[in-house]
Amino acid sequence: MRTFTVDEAQALLPVLESLLKHARECKQAADAVEGRLTELARRIYFSGGMKVDPNWIASQRAEREEHLKRVRETLAEIDAIGVQVKDLDTGLLDFPCRLEEEIVLLCWRLGEPAIEFWHSTEEGVQGRQPLDERFHRRSSGRHPN
Repeated sequence: MRTFTVDEAQALLPVLESLLKHARECKQAADAVEGRLTELARRIYFSGGMKVDPNWIASQRAEREEHLKRVRETLAEIDAIGVQVKDLDTGLLDFPCRLEEEIVLLCWRLGEPAIEFWHSTEEGVQGRQPLDERFHRRSSGRHPN
């Protein structure tokens, strides 16, 4: 598993932010298509049936699948960097970090100006704590991955 210093993780934020925004936009587009299909199903149900264009339905499903494919590809790209997407909807990312003899997670959410929090692997985001001097000391030196 790749680990990051605060500085290394911080340097990746512009690229990760762009990838995360792209994945979220694709997910929103897929959700919009799903909404249209759900609304059509609701109208069919409440009207007792109706004539529909099967080509339109097929094209909507294909569009939804294409958006979802782009989401999966973008998340795979983030994963290949070594960063964990914890919640796409809120834009929550974790960066594994070696702190003394333990692996912890640097925690960043879309919209935050910088990486300022961390948590243990067991606690999750509910256990977010501000970075302290141990992380800043660690960022100034090199470390093996």
